[in-house]
Amino acid sequence: MSVSWSTRPHRILPPVSDQVLADHASAAFAEAFSDAPQGVWVAPGRANLIGEHVDYVGGRVVPFALPYATAVAVRIRDDDVVRCTSTGPQPDWTGRVGDVGPGSPAGWAGYAAGVVWAMAYHDTIARMPGIDIAVSSTVPQGAGLSSSAALECAVALGVAELSGVATDDTGRAVLARDCATAENVVVGASTGLMDQSVSLRARAGHAMVLDCAVGGVDHVALDGVNPKLALLVINTNAPHRLVEGGYGRCRALVEQACARVDRRVLHAVGDVQDMVDLATLGAHHLRRPLRHVLTEFRRVDVAVDRLRAGELAAVGPLLTASHRSLRNDLQVSSVELDLAVEAAVGAGALGARMIGGGFGGSVLALTEVDRIPVVAETVLRAAREAGMPEPRFLAATCAAAARRVY
Repeated sequence: MSVSWSTRPHRILPPVSDQVLADHASAAFAEAFSDAPQGVWVAPGRANLIGEHVDYVGGRVVPFALPYATAVAVRIRDDDVVRCTSTGPQPDWTGRVGDVGPGSPAGWAGYAAGVVWAMAYHDTIARMPGIDIAVSSTVPQGAGLSSSAALECAVALGVAELSGVATDDTGRAVLARDCATAENVVVGASTGLMDQSVSLRARAGHAMVLDCAVGGVDHVALDGVNPKLALLVINTNAPHRLVEGGYGRCRALVEQACARVDRRVLHAVGDVQDMVDLATLGAHHLRRPLRHVLTEFRRVDVAVDRLRAGELAAVGPLLTASHRSLRNDLQVSSVELDLAVEAAVGAGALGARMIGGGFGGSVLALTEVDRIPVVAETVLRAAREAGMPEPRFLAATCAAAARRVY
């Protein structure tokens, strides 16, 4: 479905209800396939409060589900035909079960059909069936808000429930793995497990503390902790593309750098620069990536402590420090992201940082509720004056995990 923006720049894109979104997916299904689906499931996009580029090296991350979601209408077929359609501008795809696998299908259908392939690959289901899938979404694509994970997770949950597979929290952890496999193997994007985990395992009103080393999940209250403060997503409209190589190259450097440090001391309190210098002796190109990981680990620890103490305002400076590290040490930011962060903080936001893999996408800003219009106007004006794409603004409240609508 299409979404409309208010002409007033400080207005936030309103979320669409599950029912409305599901109705759009169901109508698209009926139009494309002349039949009714067996059910419709929705899964949310996500924002990551803090803990960027540490998920794939066993760090802790603090994502939360957004109130913008993807709905999929699903019917399992009794043959080997696979059909995918969408209310968006993407072309439909039709193939057969044998056409789905590493590198195929290309484009958005790889995320949808690829999940079913991955579920069979991991023996979550007995075999990959033929399937019809219709998709409708309000998660902006290319904004770093995990539109791909939302699609994967909605499909995975639907296929799991139709196949009698467990969908309790343990079962959802398995489905998150399957979704990540689809993205890594079928689509070819070397992402971690954070996005799929939060889309399937989030709790409304809470951020999720995910320990990526062991898969452990905890939940910490975020909405309503301080009614005077709010989180705002700034979509810079400079799309990020994780499959173009920048993310993969960054990940490889981070993994190489962390391989030089005993995991038992990654979280140890001590002089970060001394540890970096010792671990990367003779490997100058790994110093900055390792410094980002070590300092980000510490920022996550402090942020979680502050949230548990109800001190949301104290998280603001940690967000800005995280952005500086991502910009300077990992070099995964962009001029659009830097401008949005600088403008938001300059307008009075308590902190802001890029979210997602980088190279475009969105910024998350923590600000006083009363200052949201000022922050948004300032960011918009700065982008216009710099000749950059016009940013859009989204609510950053904590939604529930993937669920069945009907």
